[in-house]
Amino acid sequence: MAKEMTAEQVQELQQLFEKARAAQKVLETYDQARIDRLCQAVCWAISNKKTFERLVAMGIEESGLGDPVSRLNKRNKIRLILREALRHPSVGIVEEIPEKGIVKYAKPVGVIASLVPTTNPDLTPGGQAVYAIKARDAVIFSPHPRSKKTTFESVEIMRRALAAEGAPADILQCITLPSIPMTEALMAEADLTIATGGKPMVKAAYSSGKPAYGSGAGNATMIFDETADVVEACHNTMLSKTSDYGSGCSADGNIVVHESIYDAVLEQLQVEGGYFAKGEEKEMLRRGMWDEECHRKSDTVAIAPQELARRCGFEIPADRKFIFVLGDGYGSDYQHLFCSEKLTTLLAVHKYEGEFENALDAMRAIYEVGGKGHSVGIYSFDDEHIHRLGLAAPVSRIMVRQPQSKANAGAATNGMPPTSSMSCGTWGGNIVSENIWLKHYMNYTWVSRPIPADMPSPEELFGDFYDPAMDE
Repeated sequence: MAKEMTAEQVQELQQLFEKARAAQKVLETYDQARIDRLCQAVCWAISNKKTFERLVAMGIEESGLGDPVSRLNKRNKIRLILREALRHPSVGIVEEIPEKGIVKYAKPVGVIASLVPTTNPDLTPGGQAVYAIKARDAVIFSPHPRSKKTTFESVEIMRRALAAEGAPADILQCITLPSIPMTEALMAEADLTIATGGKPMVKAAYSSGKPAYGSGAGNATMIFDETADVVEACHNTMLSKTSDYGSGCSADGNIVVHESIYDAVLEQLQVEGGYFAKGEEKEMLRRGMWDEECHRKSDTVAIAPQELARRCGFEIPADRKFIFVLGDGYGSDYQHLFCSEKLTTLLAVHKYEGEFENALDAMRAIYEVGGKGHSVGIYSFDDEHIHRLGLAAPVSRIMVRQPQSKANAGAATNGMPPTSSMSCGTWGGNIVSENIWLKHYMNYTWVSRPIPADMPSPEELFGDFYDPAMDE
């Protein structure tokens, strides 16, 4: 552990674990009522408007990324996580299945290593702290170096809330000297890692030798079929594309539009604040977004559309909320990169003609470029189309007539488990294909009592394959 870290870092990490394990042992003794009160305390401390507004301003100033207006709304996700946490037991018996003779008991995981992305230095600690405390776990947060002060302050706010309730503040701690070796050592010693962030971070978590939940890359794509409400669909696309300047993996990157409403969609996107970049401006975007080796340039991530245009060599009006271009087909080569993940205020519009199967083909082609396992959506009132998309899409979540970046991680208007960490199944290199929420923060003990025999006869079990003569 000390090989690639400074002596100061080694000492800090040792102290963090000593304090975390001691605090977790105390937390483990609390009853459900006290656990729930602690969840409420830390959630209120970080998600009240005055505090979260300060954290948002601090994070944007520190990292240079994000939109102060829409990022403030992320405090509602922490509150939604609290809502979900309060609705589920986490101490003692948490589930009974009488007909199977099964009783489940929840147990804490222990000490969790949380890898915090630079785009959510306040949301990720807040949401994960609520779930972890509910599960009676301690957490050591590993901040991104670009936003470490904001993450540290977020954790300190919640620590003060715990102390005020007479609970150990060390239930939540934050690394102050972050580095790659430090994070690797943290993951190697923690009982569980929750890695929210880019592919290298997730890969490192899975290579730590300890259990880990990771997220996958996104390239959220929405299909607009011929039944779509154009005004609703375009408005929701704007909401998703502009949320925190498109920095989230769930922000709409592509829309695939039926020919019958294509022109109307192009017009409505402009009504919603989109800037239609064509010709040379489109080529400037291509050159500004990607290098010749097709790598996305980091200085285009999570910035306002005016700044994105400026960095690419042109100007757009101050009232424009995002930029959109027409897609050039599908592929990972330089001429087709507009269909890949963009993580900024840029959207690609693709047209499909004829049958719905052509929309599915376009969707499949996009996910072959990137984003498999994450999210897709559809604006449609045709249940057969929605069903076919459900059968065909290689993703973990599908949003129907909802803004992707505001819905797939849970919303008050849907039943998705609220989270800031979305796993993408084996498509995205993850172990589960669902939102990471309370159940993933706990271990379970299954107690099994005997029940009447539940075994069908050989005739019932094998059907017409059964041959009594061969089973004597």
